[in-house]
Amino acid sequence: MTYAVPEVYLEVVNFFLLCRLVSSATRFHIQPAAEFLSSVSEEMGDPVTEYEARLQQQEQEIRSLSAEIESLKNPQNLNSSPRLDELREENTKLKYRLNILKRNLQGERTHCSKSMMNINQRLQEIFGEAIRASCPELDNPPLSVTPNQQAKFGDYQCNSAMAMAQMLKAKGIKVNPREIAEKIIQNLSDNELIQKTEIAGPGFINIHLRKMFVSKLLSNLLVNGVQPPPLASRKKVVVDFSSPNIAKEMHVGHLRSTIIGDSMCRLFEFLGYDVLRLNHVGDWGTQFGMLIAHLQDKFPNYLTVSPPISDLQAFYKESKKRFDEEEDFKKRAYQCVVRLQSKEPDFIKAWNLICDVSRGEFQRVYDCLEVRLIERGESYYQDMMTEVVKEFEQRGLMELDEGRKIVFAPGQSIPLTIVKSDGGYTYDTSDLAALRQRIFQEKADIIIYVTDSGQATHFQVVFAAAQMIGWYNPQVTRVEHAGFGVVLGEDKKKFKTRSGDTVRLMDLLEEGLKRSMDKLKEKERDKVLTPEELIKAQRSVAFGCIKYADLSHNRINDYVFSFDKMLDDRGNTAAYLLYAFTRIRSIARLANIDEAALRKAAETTEVLLDHEKEWKLGKCILRFPEILQKILDDLLLHTLCDYLYELATTFTEFYDSCYCVEKDRKTGEVVKVNMWRMLLCEATAAIMAKGFDILGISPVHRM
Repeated sequence: MTYAVPEVYLEVVNFFLLCRLVSSATRFHIQPAAEFLSSVSEEMGDPVTEYEARLQQQEQEIRSLSAEIESLKNPQNLNSSPRLDELREENTKLKYRLNILKRNLQGERTHCSKSMMNINQRLQEIFGEAIRASCPELDNPPLSVTPNQQAKFGDYQCNSAMAMAQMLKAKGIKVNPREIAEKIIQNLSDNELIQKTEIAGPGFINIHLRKMFVSKLLSNLLVNGVQPPPLASRKKVVVDFSSPNIAKEMHVGHLRSTIIGDSMCRLFEFLGYDVLRLNHVGDWGTQFGMLIAHLQDKFPNYLTVSPPISDLQAFYKESKKRFDEEEDFKKRAYQCVVRLQSKEPDFIKAWNLICDVSRGEFQRVYDCLEVRLIERGESYYQDMMTEVVKEFEQRGLMELDEGRKIVFAPGQSIPLTIVKSDGGYTYDTSDLAALRQRIFQEKADIIIYVTDSGQATHFQVVFAAAQMIGWYNPQVTRVEHAGFGVVLGEDKKKFKTRSGDTVRLMDLLEEGLKRSMDKLKEKERDKVLTPEELIKAQRSVAFGCIKYADLSHNRINDYVFSFDKMLDDRGNTAAYLLYAFTRIRSIARLANIDEAALRKAAETTEVLLDHEKEWKLGKCILRFPEILQKILDDLLLHTLCDYLYELATTFTEFYDSCYCVEKDRKTGEVVKVNMWRMLLCEATAAIMAKGFDILGISPVHRM
C-alpha cells in the first residue's frame, strides 16, 4: 500500500494542530456557547480569533516534529500502524467541533449584543477572510464591499475580484476575475447573514441577505433602542470649534464652525468616545490694550462699579478709532498691554470685565443652538508658550530671521513665526502650545480643528512642526483640520447686510424665529397647537432649518444661505424631515396604540419583510451604523443628512404601498392593525430621532 507524502504530511499536521488544543477545548463539549463565552471572554477577547491564532502557533511547534513526520514517509510504518485511521477520524471530529463553535459564536454575537450591527463591516470580515484564503500569494489584497445600487441584483456587492486579477497580472499570473470570484465564494465560511451569492459581469459578487437575519436585527433595535456598535477602546477626542473673538460680535462666519463642531461632538459622544468640547476664543493680544485704555477713560470707576457696556461691538469700534487717530492713546494702549501681560490685578480685572460682557453675548447664541462648550482661550496657553519656544530651541529646530525666531517644518514652504522681533508670541506659538497641551496633558487620541478652509495651510504647517519635534505620530494620534467653505448670500457673494456689514449671528437667529412662525401660521398650525406647543415648534423649525441647511451641504464647499429654501417643506430640508417625523410618530397615536403595546409587540412580534417595500425599508434602517462609520472616517456630516432624507422617502414608499392600519371606510374605525408594519414605523422614527440628535436638531411630537 502506497501513500503520497504530501497528503500524509497534511493529515498529520492537521491532527497535531487540532489535537494540541483538545485539552483546552474540552469545555466546549460540555458547555453551551453562551456559557463558554461568559467564562472566557475576559481572558480571551474574541474566542474564535484567539482559537485560530493558537492553531496557527502550533504550526511552528509542528515543524520541530519533522523527524516523526519524516518517519511517516515509510509505507511499511503506515501499513503497520492502525493508529492512522484513528488520527484521521479524530481530526475530522475536531474540525467539525470548531465549525460548530464558530456558528454558535456568530449566533451569540447576533442574539446577545444590544448594539446595532454594522452589516457592511460584518460582510467585510467574512469576505476579507475568504479573499485571503483564495489568494494567499497576495499581500493586502483589496477588499471592497458596498451596498448594491440596484436591488434586483442583490443587497450588497463585493467588487474585489477585478482588482485582485490586476495585482496577480503584475506578478506574472494571468487569472480571469470570474475565476477569482468563484474561489472567493468557495472560501466563504458558514455565516449568519448571507442567503446566497451570484457572480455577475466581469467578476462582481452580488450578495443577498437572509430575511430572517435582517428581521432579528430590527427586533433587536426595537427592543434595545438605537445602540452604537461596541468600541474596541474608549478614545479621548478633543474638538476645537466656534472660537469667536472677545469684544467682537459673533457673526455668520462663526455659524458654520459652531454647528459643524457641535454635530461632530454629538457623533463621537453617541459612539462612546470621551469628548472634550473646546472653545478657543480670542481673549488675548494687543487689542486688549486699546480696550482697557478706552474703558479707563469712559468708565474711570470700573474697579468699583460694573460698567454698563451694552454694545461691545460699538465699544470696540470706538477704541479702534482712537487707536488709529490718537497717538497718545496708542502709546497708553501699548502700556496697558504690557501691564496686562505682567498680570497686574487692576488690568486683569478690566480684562475680565470685557471678557464677561462678550461671554454673555456668546451664550445667547449657544443657548439658541443648544451648544455646550468649555472655554479655553489663547490666555489659557500663555505660560505654556515659553516651554514651546524653549523646546524648539533646545532641539536646534529654530532659526533667526531678521530678529524673528522661525521654524521650518519638513515639506512646508512657509515657516512658523514662534517669536516676533519685539519678543512677543504669535498665533503660531499659541496654536503649538495648545496642540502640545492636548497631546500630553489631555492625552487626546483624536484632535479636530473646525475652522474655515482659509486656515488649512496654517494648520498643515503647525501639524508638520509638531510631528517633526516628535510630539505625535500620525499613525497613532489623529490630528485633523476639518475645514469648511464660506456662507454666501443669494447673490452668490459673501453673506452681508444691505449696508455691507457682516451679518450678526443673533440677528440671523431672530430672523429665523420670525420666519418659522410665519410658516407655521401659514399652515394654520396656530389653530391646532397650544401656545406652548407653537413656541416649541417655532424654535424646532427655525434652528433646525438653519443647522440642517449648513450640515446638508458638503462642509468643504461654500453654501448659499436662503431662508426660503431652508423653510421649504419639499425636498432635502429640515422642514420636510421634521414634518415627516411628526407624521410617522402620529401613526400609532391615531391607531390608539400606546407605547406599552408597542414595547410588548417588539418582544413578541416577528417583523415580516415579505413585501418589497418592507424589505427595502428594513435594509435602509439597518444601514445607520455604516453611515456613522463613514462620517467617523471623513468627518463629512452631509452623508447623515442624505441618509435621513433617503430614509424618509423610503418610508413614504413603504407607507403608500403597505397598510399599517386598516379602517372601516364608512365609520373610520380601526378594524385591523398590521403590527409588524407598526414596528417598522417605530424603527424608522427611532433612527430619525437619533439622527436628529447627532445633527443637534430637536424635533417635536406635534407640529
